[in-house]
Amino acid sequence: MTTVGSFQIDYLQVLDREGKPVQTLPAFAQDVQTLLALYRAMVLTRAFDTKAVALQRTGKLGTFASSVGQEAIGVGVASVMHPDDVLFPSYRDHSAQLLRGVTMAESLLYWGGDERGSAFSRVPHDFPNCVPIGTQVCHAAGAAYAFQLRGEPRVAVAIIGDGGTSKGDFYEGMNFAGVWNAPLVIIINNNQWAISMPRSRQTIAQTLAQKAVAAGIAGLQVDGNDVIAVRQAAQEALDRARAGGGPTLIEAVTYRLGDHTTADDATRYRDSDIVKQAWEAEPILRLRKYLTSMNAWDKAQEEQLGRACYAQVEEAVAAYMAVDPPGPDAMFDHLYATLPSALEWQRAMALAFASNGGSHG
Repeated sequence: MTTVGSFQIDYLQVLDREGKPVQTLPAFAQDVQTLLALYRAMVLTRAFDTKAVALQRTGKLGTFASSVGQEAIGVGVASVMHPDDVLFPSYRDHSAQLLRGVTMAESLLYWGGDERGSAFSRVPHDFPNCVPIGTQVCHAAGAAYAFQLRGEPRVAVAIIGDGGTSKGDFYEGMNFAGVWNAPLVIIINNNQWAISMPRSRQTIAQTLAQKAVAAGIAGLQVDGNDVIAVRQAAQEALDRARAGGGPTLIEAVTYRLGDHTTADDATRYRDSDIVKQAWEAEPILRLRKYLTSMNAWDKAQEEQLGRACYAQVEEAVAAYMAVDPPGPDAMFDHLYATLPSALEWQRAMALAFASNGGSHG
């Protein structure tokens, strides 16, 4: 018997859970201002996230998917994307969307059930939140192939949860991108949970990154609570894709500190001690420890940043609350380029129903 192939999955970490470097920092991380920008982006995301949950609890927002504890993934990835690259997010990627230019008011509109919130004013080419699990990988693979055919130096970036890697859409999109050598980067947000299903019951694979091996593409695992490591891995993958080097799969290992969504109660299926330990390794605390050790951050700066983020979030909430609600026919607006006659009839009925004050008479 002979070996016809052998593979390995590398792991990247720059800062450990105590915020101490475990290897030489990449060049960008030696610039304090760059690290401060990453830190501020994560703190702003968490302030937005906290407010969105509060709005849902008081009936001012629909079901919301918190990203608390996972901010380093979106911030690290989005910070190295080019403006004309295209993001294909899941429903938990507020950190990437906000850094890309989606406004907080637009995001709140979406979570308030208003599809106008998916018409991003600053990044109109980025795709809206993908609620069906895993399908954004197929969309991203198709876009990446289009970039390749047009000779455009653009990259499609899909972010997917660990549960999505158990779906056929994930494998199919990744496989096609590998065959086409398309400029696609897939980021797995491995937060250990697919709603109440732990990662251990989804797959017995040692890593999720090794699923890249089956598609014949590059794959690696990074510490998803280390924004420096995430950014470094994403930068290398994007550069390689842009230069014609093909797709990359990056597994970012983190932990979902909150519930799956505001409709969930994770205390019913998670060990509180494990969650407590995970809080000690979360990304904002980790980078703050490092910045503090470098005398680049202090309590006064933290308090000032907190006030600034609060004001920015409150301004966005006011803008969201000031938007007139959509009309009763809004549900028909984003289905087809030309609405079929059967739906035109339903639309007319909806308008008539509303004009009668909700009465069939």
